Amino acid sequence: MRSSRSWLAFVGGAAVGVLGGLIGLGGAEFRLPLLIGMFGFAALPAVIVNKATSLVVVAVALPVRAIAVPYSELLANWGAGVNLLAGSLVGAWAGASLATRLQTATLHRVLAGLLVAMGVVLFLSHRGELTGLTIDGLPQIALGVAAGFGIGIVASVMGVAGGELLIPTLILLYGLDIKVAGSMSLAVSMPTMLVGFTRYRRDQSFVVLSEHRRFVIVLAVGSAVGAITGGLLVGVVPEGVLVPTLSAILLLSSVKVWRHGSHR
Repeated sequence: MRSSRSWLAFVGGAAVGVLGGLIGLGGAEFRLPLLIGMFGFAALPAVIVNKATSLVVVAVALPVRAIAVPYSELLANWGAGVNLLAGSLVGAWAGASLATRLQTATLHRVLAGLLVAMGVVLFLSHRGELTGLTIDGLPQIALGVAAGFGIGIVASVMGVAGGELLIPTLILLYGLDIKVAGSMSLAVSMPTMLVGFTRYRRDQSFVVLSEHRRFVIVLAVGSAVGAITGGLLVGVVPEGVLVPTLSAILLLSSVKVWRHGSHR
């Protein structure tokens, strides 16, 4: 039974990783409903497991992406990363604090709503119509901090890296190329997730990682393998088919997460 659950964790993590890798993300948005619906985790433990797995995936993805996007390109745009971090680090702590205080049923509904929002953002941001805004100076800094704060909250509440929100923000607000934006989002995500993770450690639900250590390790390995595989398969499935399909999956997942919370 235990080996069967571990096998499902690896396959499920890999499948989610492939989906995320195909669109340049870690797939945490798809992993969350899997943890709640298939593996039966309550909302907050699912978020914590998702965040732990996301940390591993991002740690693997960043050096892998350096093959296509050298670190020198990130350093050339360091100001954008620092600007977003100024808000996202605070937002991550606030989001984790909020998640630990919400009742389970309420958190399920919040997660369902965020899955809907992520599905809409995914669809809109991959239509290829994003162009940089003509904003600089203090207004750009203020918007960057505000955007980072909001993204930090969402990333902590869902246990995701937040790439689906960071990438369009980096393109719109700072005019970054989509490939550079993808790598920069990973660089911003890592410290943001670590802050949220640190806050979650103060909650009793954090013991889920020690209680399900083997499951979490297998899920993380499967997710990392899937994310790398999905990245290598980019271009095989047309975006015109892939993105609407993934958006629909997120919308359907939101319904399942909502109903799951109603039954508890």
